[in-house]
Amino acid sequence: MAVDTPPATPAGQAGAQRPPAASRLRLLGSGDAVITFVLVLFLLVAALSVEGFASARNTGFLLLDVVVIVLIALPLTLVIVTGEIDLSVASTVGLSSAVMGQLWFAGLPLETVIPLCLLLGAVLGAVNGFFVTRLGLPSLAVTIGTLALYRGLAFVVLGDRAVADFPRSWTTWAISTIGGTGIPVVVVPLLVLVLVTAVVLHATPVGRSLYAMGNSEDAARFSGIDVGRTKFWLFVVTGVVSALGGVYWTLRYGSARADNAQGLELQVIAAILLGGVSIFGGRGGLLGVLAGALLLGSVRNALQLENVPADVLNIVTGGLLVVAVVAPQVAGWVRSRTRPRPAGPPNAPPARPAPDTRPSTDPAVQVPADQRGNR
Repeated sequence: MAVDTPPATPAGQAGAQRPPAASRLRLLGSGDAVITFVLVLFLLVAALSVEGFASARNTGFLLLDVVVIVLIALPLTLVIVTGEIDLSVASTVGLSSAVMGQLWFAGLPLETVIPLCLLLGAVLGAVNGFFVTRLGLPSLAVTIGTLALYRGLAFVVLGDRAVADFPRSWTTWAISTIGGTGIPVVVVPLLVLVLVTAVVLHATPVGRSLYAMGNSEDAARFSGIDVGRTKFWLFVVTGVVSALGGVYWTLRYGSARADNAQGLELQVIAAILLGGVSIFGGRGGLLGVLAGALLLGSVRNALQLENVPADVLNIVTGGLLVVAVVAPQVAGWVRSRTRPRPAGPPNAPPARPAPDTRPSTDPAVQVPADQRGNR
């Protein structure tokens, strides 16, 4: 009975087939796994060392703080995966909040105000998309400009006033919890959006095209992907979701102000980069983004319980953002330095060609007849 035996693997190809154990180690070393492990470790340490951190009441406040960050991080993750960025998301939140307060003050019902705010968000996102995809301007420069523009428009619309007489039924729903669990009701629709975004990013051709654009925009174009149109609609969706975040922010705090969510863009981008998404595009996953947002929110929440000043919280956020940008570059450099080299003698000299012993046919080097016997 013949027994099939696997073919022998040449020494130079020993690393071509990665054993299952090495694959598992590589998975455990991925960005999603690392940030999830750090999150679980921090939650355990904070629950044991910070008074009140593990209570149901504090859990509710923690999740309420993270809701808007996760909400805006969903479309912004897709934008960053393509190699672009949108720094105007927090200003869109503030402008939609200011418009919401002004329209409510003018007597319009919230059932009309909220769709108008979402439409405004679509227009703001379309402005960013137009400058980036139609005029070919860098998204970093464009959204830095619209960050200041949209925030300035928010102060033009509402000034220094605050509108705080929204219906109690709406503001109560925004902070209500599921029974006695402390989990806010708003987490349920947020999880639905997370699931939809995860399916689009990781299980559809659209998601694969986003990664392709982030790795090589020219290659994506040659493969038939309409890069400009895709990026334009991503900016539009980001604007709509940011406006939705402004609506929720207004209802949660019961106040529409032009300076709402100021500085929120740093927290959102820090959460995305902590989650393993590359700032250069083409790499990252949604699970890591969720873990990054929860880790950032948990760190800030624990420091607040310890009565740490707000300025220190901003320093922590900035420090985590720097770490999120630098750590992948350092890890890549370490991997490149420690990667095993192919088998074989190092610095082996090139093989010399064997000498040609055949008689020459060139007349210039013909041997005289009297010397042929001595050859």
